[in-house]
Order: sequence, then C-alpha cells, then structure tokens
Amino acid sequence: MKAPAAPADPVGATPFSVQIRAASHDQHTEAENSGFMSDLLGGRLGREAYARYTEQLWFVYRALEESAHTLAGDPVAGPFVRPELFRVAEIERDLAHLRGAGWRGSVGALPATLAYTARIEECARTWPAGYVAHHYTRYLGDLSGGQIIRDAAERAWGFARKGDGVRFYVFEDVANPAAFKREYRALLDAVAADGLEKARIVEECNRAFAFNGAVFRELGAEFGPAA
Repeated sequence: MKAPAAPADPVGATPFSVQIRAASHDQHTEAENSGFMSDLLGGRLGREAYARYTEQLWFVYRALEESAHTLAGDPVAGPFVRPELFRVAEIERDLAHLRGAGWRGSVGALPATLAYTARIEECARTWPAGYVAHHYTRYLGDLSGGQIIRDAAERAWGFARKGDGVRFYVFEDVANPAAFKREYRALLDAVAADGLEKARIVEECNRAFAFNGAVFRELGAEFGPAA
C-alpha cells in the first residue's frame, strides 16, 4: 500500500489542529448529514431508533476506553487519555433508562460497528497515532455537535434536561468545554509526529468518519422508510 503524501503546507505554517479539521471537513459533514441522523434529529424516527444508536455508541466507546488504559503512558496517545472524557458509564446509564435493567442481554452491534471497533482496537495495539485520530473524531465531536443531538432527544422523547437517556452528551467533569477544546487542539498541535505521520493521522480521521457513515447507513436501513 502506497504511503500517503505529506501535506503540501510548509512545515509549521498551519497548526496541525487546523490541518486535520480542514482535511476531514467534507467527511465530517457527510456523516452529520446522513439520512438516518437527519431523520433522527428531525423527529421522524422513534425512541427505538435512538436507543439502537445508543447501543452502537456503547460498543465504540468500550473499544476506545478499554484501549485507553493501555495507552496512558504512550508518548503519542498518552496525552489524549483524559478520564474526564470517558463515556461508557454514562452510556450504560442511558441504556438502563432506555432498555431497562436487563439491557445487556438485548444489545447487539451492527456489522459496521464491529468493523469500527476492530479498527480502533487495532490502532491501539499497533499504531497509537491512529488511535488519536479515532479519539479526536469521537470526543471532540461529542463536545460540539453532540449537544445538538442531546437537545433534539430531550425535545422528541421527553428526557429530563441532561438526565437519564441523554447523559452520554453531558460532560459533567469538563467545567469549561470551550477552554477544554482549545487545550485539546493544543495537544494536537504538539503531537509527536512528523509531516508524513500527520498525513497518516488525517487519513485515519477520514477513515473514522467513513466508519461512522457506515453505521448510520445500516441504522438507516433498519429504521428508514423502506424498513
């Protein structure tokens, strides 16, 4: 497989956080505007679709956070391991609210979700910089666009504001999200990687968005008009 070309941008001219955001913009927009997500946010799908989506998040964040514990001391990925971001406990609380106390016996990962989690785990084992790409696409998105999903869910299905059902989107341990995102971008700018490795990280970000898009398509097939 041919290695990705290094960015044309002169070394140091553009912060890496800006490069990575610009390079993944189109894929990010495509994932956000998927048919499933548009229908979910537009109130055209029921609570079951929201619960099924939350199930997929549980599998993805378990892969991220179980891997995080092995990467805490890594010079590349370690600085991004921030326990205040961890979401698994909140997702589990949401699933108990959505599915009941026995929810663990009923959840299932879609094929696209299994492929997504396998890639996260592979990066964590063999390529910590790739893990950073998946960390960035998930957690920074949750702190930003995830709040739109929380608001829509509260309105559509009557969840208490920032309560059970939407706790995944509530970062109680992040006192100032705007300041935290600035700090996170500073970590990206300081990541221990050369230009070629940064290009590979950007490529992995786009791959992460593609995995997200595949999950949305499978959810759309399950809950769309044809279904």
